[in-house]
Amino acid sequence: MCEQFVDRVNELRFLKNAYESERAELIIIYGRRRVGKTELARKSAEKKEHIYFFAEETLEEENLKNFRTLVAKYLRNDIVAKAELSWEEVFKLLKNENLVIIIDEFPNMIKENRGIVSKFQRIWDEILSASKIKLVLLGSSISVMESQVLGYRSPLYGRRTGQIYLKPLKFIHLKEFFSEKSLEEIVRIYGLTDGIPAYIREVQYRFKMGEKFEDVFMPNKPLFEEAEYLLRYEIRDPVRYAQILKAISMGYTKFGEIVNFTGFPNSTVSQYLNNLETLHIVEEEYPIGESRKRNARYKISDNYFRFYFRFIYPNKSLLLDGGRIPDFEKKYNQYLGSVFEDVAQQLLWELSKEGKLPFYVQEMGRWWKKGEEIDVVAINREERKALLVEAKWKELTPRDVQEIIEKLKNKTKPQGIRGYVLHYAVFAKKIKYKKRVRESCLAFDLKDFEG
Repeated sequence: MCEQFVDRVNELRFLKNAYESERAELIIIYGRRRVGKTELARKSAEKKEHIYFFAEETLEEENLKNFRTLVAKYLRNDIVAKAELSWEEVFKLLKNENLVIIIDEFPNMIKENRGIVSKFQRIWDEILSASKIKLVLLGSSISVMESQVLGYRSPLYGRRTGQIYLKPLKFIHLKEFFSEKSLEEIVRIYGLTDGIPAYIREVQYRFKMGEKFEDVFMPNKPLFEEAEYLLRYEIRDPVRYAQILKAISMGYTKFGEIVNFTGFPNSTVSQYLNNLETLHIVEEEYPIGESRKRNARYKISDNYFRFYFRFIYPNKSLLLDGGRIPDFEKKYNQYLGSVFEDVAQQLLWELSKEGKLPFYVQEMGRWWKKGEEIDVVAINREERKALLVEAKWKELTPRDVQEIIEKLKNKTKPQGIRGYVLHYAVFAKKIKYKKRVRESCLAFDLKDFEG
């Protein structure tokens, strides 16, 4: 494959083991558009006999015809392409093969004919389950995949032998796309692209063409309208959903704040938030360490959506008219403060795995209560230990670090960690005289991960 392929080590290992099994396999791979499902599936099968089929948004008969053509080519039998064979009849021709069959964008077939899932249930039960065929179904419509393919009401329910919900790449993996850039610059890129490979490659290409950061999301380029396209792909009323996402991106993260910002009834906001959570676009957060689930806040799940509704959506008319976002650099730097909190959490997990924290971390999250916040709380329940961390998207002096640690010690502690042994740390963009700082406290910055 010509495109750079990064990470996905665990997913590839899982698929390799499945392909080498002695039984039939029905594997479901799903996740948001552009996250890399196709690349993963094709990479996993590149050394295996396989058929890759992309299901188009067209009539079922047309997709069946195209699939027959691929099967005819694999079997070296032109008659198969010309014969009026059903799905069941085509799969019968393959049942004795040791073969990986990848059907990409299976939801396109469901939209044309919801009965196709029942057909594939019969194909699996009556033809493939006793074979060595590895059938891999891919889908970008999360709502369709979770309800009509994976859901308990689906005819295929209980048949799958494995599934992968493919998440974005982690922050640290962006280094492999931008080896020439510092991690500080990569945080700026991550704040726009998140870990979506297609968006990362788009920015990578634009930079190679000499464009500046602010140029890569201008009109007529893929990142300018991608978020709204993704919403239209999943839901029927994208305008109201967009208002809710705008509210969250602007910092109105409590339910009441979202209601006040949008002017929508409570019931509407509640239903739309539930739908956005189902689509993995929004997630509901609770303060870590609290015994009761209350004081919820809502967070947009990936940085591209967050960026889009913070910067592009409110300024769309201005940008379409050739203008630029006023004070963009200042506003974007402020926005990166919350992005950096997420980056700090990811990097702290890495430090924990490497044994570089005072204890092995079992869970991690944010905490807040009545105006007080702690950016990161890392916990080991078994050892009754906790690490409280302040993440600062700025350059700090030793004095700054000491002041931050003292304020952290004086903050109210989450109920769930009272009686725990507490440790404190600062995570910053850059720390001056870091060796001296580390003589008295835990301190990390991006330089610790440059290697």
